[in-house]
Amino acid sequence: MFFYPALRSLLFYFDAEVAHRITINFLKTYQIKNNISHPSLSCNIFGLNFANPVGLAAGFDKNSEVPNNIINLGFGFSEVGTVTPLPQSGNSKPRVFRLKNENAIINRLGFNNEGFEVVKERLCKRENNIIGINIGANKNSKDFINDYIKGIKFFSSTASYLTINISSPNTPGLRDLQSIDSFGSLLDKIDQLKKNSPEISLPILIKISPDINHNDLESLCEKVLSSSIDGLIISNTTISRHSVSSGEKGGLSGEPLFDISTRKLNKVYRYTEGKIPLIGVGGVDSAEKAYKKIKNGASLIQLYTGLVYKGPKLINEINKGLIEFIKKDGFKNISEAVGAEVN
Repeated sequence: MFFYPALRSLLFYFDAEVAHRITINFLKTYQIKNNISHPSLSCNIFGLNFANPVGLAAGFDKNSEVPNNIINLGFGFSEVGTVTPLPQSGNSKPRVFRLKNENAIINRLGFNNEGFEVVKERLCKRENNIIGINIGANKNSKDFINDYIKGIKFFSSTASYLTINISSPNTPGLRDLQSIDSFGSLLDKIDQLKKNSPEISLPILIKISPDINHNDLESLCEKVLSSSIDGLIISNTTISRHSVSSGEKGGLSGEPLFDISTRKLNKVYRYTEGKIPLIGVGGVDSAEKAYKKIKNGASLIQLYTGLVYKGPKLINEINKGLIEFIKKDGFKNISEAVGAEVN
């Protein structure tokens, strides 16, 4: 995709959401195959065999329109969503803002999506790729936890894994589920569901906020370790504005999120003692940063905003770079590097 810089200039001429729709339609029309496989990159996480550890984060293919074409770009896996039980239009526009000088994006989309039914119908046609589903709660729901339980039941036979998104800053009250009492109630409901429904055997992950304080984070990790949750994703977007000039409300992603999310990743790896797999997200736009995530505890990594600024070539650049880093450090496989920088 050597032509991406020119294409990006064209896409950036449009509103961010219009540019996103153009990109989705392009992927529907043209298939690009850049798959990279190498023994040092393959890994088995959550009982799933990943060709490489680089995944596309939730938010791009919200409605599962192009899951197979995304994998063909070179990703080892992709995450659809965020999806809510009922369709919803999200927050009012404009709601996505590019911060070009900071290689960042602020969004306050508000879980705009077509709902469980539409997404499941599309996913039933997917090829044999690792596709996760990111589940959210409807903005006007009277019971957020029940929305997540509905999602687990609804997609249990469709997804490769499920992500419980309780960390978006764009649905009022959603992040309250990270408070210890509410979080405990959520885990109890999930544990009870899995106990009473042995057919629900797919991995269930929880995506957390980079803004959670250290004490709550440690308590959260303790509860996860005593539950049936299979992994954590660190992290969602941040409401912090310490390193950017924009005052727009919403979640900040991209380069300014890297240090914040990586420090949280390191802490979660220590708090969980490396006992459960972690997915590192936030500001990954190079092989160096991807490897930094892995050495700070991530078994897998995800990106999105970096793709917006650097294009599809970034995927193979990261995978090829990881192969070189692994070799340089004397590892035979990427799994040996996980947590290498965590004390």
